[in-house]
Amino acid sequence: MGLIDQVLKGDKRAAARVMRLVEDDVPEAREVLKRLYPYTGRAYIIGITGPPGAGKSSLVDKMVEEFRNEGKSVGVIAVDPTSPFSGGAILGDRIRMQRHSTDPNVFIKSLATRGHLGGLSKATDDVIQVMDAMGKDVIMVETVGVGQDEVDIVKTADTTMVVTVPGLGDDIQAIKAGILEIADVFVVNKGDKPEADKTIRELEMMLEMGASRKDGWKPPILKVSATQGEGVKELINALREHRIFLETSGRFESYRRDRVAHTFENLLKDKLFHTAMTRLKGNGTYGKLINEMFNKRKDPYSVIEKLSCQCSLEAKES
Repeated sequence: MGLIDQVLKGDKRAAARVMRLVEDDVPEAREVLKRLYPYTGRAYIIGITGPPGAGKSSLVDKMVEEFRNEGKSVGVIAVDPTSPFSGGAILGDRIRMQRHSTDPNVFIKSLATRGHLGGLSKATDDVIQVMDAMGKDVIMVETVGVGQDEVDIVKTADTTMVVTVPGLGDDIQAIKAGILEIADVFVVNKGDKPEADKTIRELEMMLEMGASRKDGWKPPILKVSATQGEGVKELINALREHRIFLETSGRFESYRRDRVAHTFENLLKDKLFHTAMTRLKGNGTYGKLINEMFNKRKDPYSVIEKLSCQCSLEAKES
């Protein structure tokens, strides 16, 4: 059986091999992704973001359990900081989730950011495609937890969860302009702490002060204790309600169309950049341009404009 067929049958080993090829950006990976693409677009993608220490991994672990109890096949992508030594994900496959590793219907994959900003890895979209083609019903993407700039997830997920915890105080105000504005569902984890109700009130106040969402959805705020397993069923129900809202309002299809556009644009930018750099370095132009800009004989803005014009002319001639 070929690699493609193995992935389509949900084979973990084959999928892991494809994901490694994707991370290493080898040519074979593109060929595999091309053949898997027609089998994608079926999974429900949930983004989980929030500040470091919010207990996202513990929460994801409990959510996996709940989805499995419902008979759903689950994929988890955990985006971790990059090791400065190996270039890999520092936290590996998330120790808290290892109890699910022997479940044939759960696939957990860690990805290193490798310098990519926005809380995700460059390979995230492609790994989602592989898990989707495997037949996963639900794919959860846990971002690295870097703070308010972590907004790429909204372009990747159908539903975005923002997880916070009691005791952050003014930190909640500091991040509201970033990740709090992308939430479809708010989760106050460690809800057994005395300050949990105060945190909920602060979030409610911020929602009331902010502008109403154009889509008409009002993000719910749920109190959860991942370590105790409390409130997880209610969270799953809230996610289900948001998915139903997307489907009945027609936004589910438009979100997914936007995601296709987002993936296409990223691939196009990467391809054009790679092609341009290969050509410039291959004919020796790159080094000459850098020297001329360094010595102030040329400026980078004019150089880019000239290169763009050359590319346009070449495209017309071809």
